[in-house]
Amino acid sequence: MTAGGWRSQGWAALAASVALVLGAVVAPAASAVPAKVNSPDPALTITNVTLGRTSVAVSGLNTVAVPVTVVGGYATTDANPIYLNVFLNRSGGSGPVRQMVAGLLTLDSGTVQSGTWKGFLYVPSTANGTFTVTGVMSGQIIDGSDGSMTTPTPFAGPNLAVTGLHLPKIGVSIIPKVVPFGSAYTARVAITDSATGKAYGSRINVQITWDNLCVEHDGDRYLTNTSGIVDRAYPAAAGDALNCVRLRGRSFDTAGLGWSVSRPGIVSAAPSKTSARVGTIVPVNGTVAGIASGCPVILQRLYGATAWRAVSQDVVRQSGRFTVLAQPPYAGNLIYRVYFPRCGRYQAGYSTSFVIRGI
Repeated sequence: MTAGGWRSQGWAALAASVALVLGAVVAPAASAVPAKVNSPDPALTITNVTLGRTSVAVSGLNTVAVPVTVVGGYATTDANPIYLNVFLNRSGGSGPVRQMVAGLLTLDSGTVQSGTWKGFLYVPSTANGTFTVTGVMSGQIIDGSDGSMTTPTPFAGPNLAVTGLHLPKIGVSIIPKVVPFGSAYTARVAITDSATGKAYGSRINVQITWDNLCVEHDGDRYLTNTSGIVDRAYPAAAGDALNCVRLRGRSFDTAGLGWSVSRPGIVSAAPSKTSARVGTIVPVNGTVAGIASGCPVILQRLYGATAWRAVSQDVVRQSGRFTVLAQPPYAGNLIYRVYFPRCGRYQAGYSTSFVIRGI
């Protein structure tokens, strides 16, 4: 998303990670992290997974604790405790959360090799819809940030129907709307009740961060006012990275919003020669500031006093450079410029005009 003015969007744009940080396992959205090869832990066997409830209703910023029980075993002689994490994926409905995790289940009875683990799934309103238990993973770090490529051990478990009411909605306004290169900026975050459009009336703990902290670990924490609004000042370096807001739950993010700031379209261009015989092709080389690879650039020639017409086109290379081609159609001074149309988060822009003399 390009941010400027109040914006909001679904959870898919911001993918939370699956890292255990400070006692909270964080579950990913499907688009967050590159897919791993299916590689469950061969030491883990799962016999059964049960949920203490088949349906829940959740409103606003609240969560409902659903008991989770796992019967299974882990083949190890290590004396350290084994934690289990139960994954539930969306199987119906349209709520913003696509995956939930019941994190850090502890051994309740039996042995690690053959025992029963218990814990809770803390269900948010944003899980509105139906979820199905799909797998179990051991450990305290489950996102691969420790170098592990282990994936959950598949298990087809029970369903949980969630009725979500008064879901939180996240909006962001970037100040200034178009952020100059090398400049700091501010993100103003507003969290409201999507059903009423009003604030919840309480202070909300949010993470407003950037770069890798949008998809792993804990980010920078801020507290809204009772109107649900909080500002975060970003350094200039954050302008070329993913920015995000995360609402953290016990074991996964319950809502989030990601964006990229708008940038000006800054174009420079110069012809390889300032005069050429009529009909000769003259390369015009230039650059577009930022990371605008794949965006189009158009060479325009001035017709008459005010009419600019396209005569050549290229796309910006990964280096930020481009080459368009001029071809003087007659003898005399011909005025050109390069036009950069709005592309993604980059605004439209023009190079300084220049002259190629046809001879």
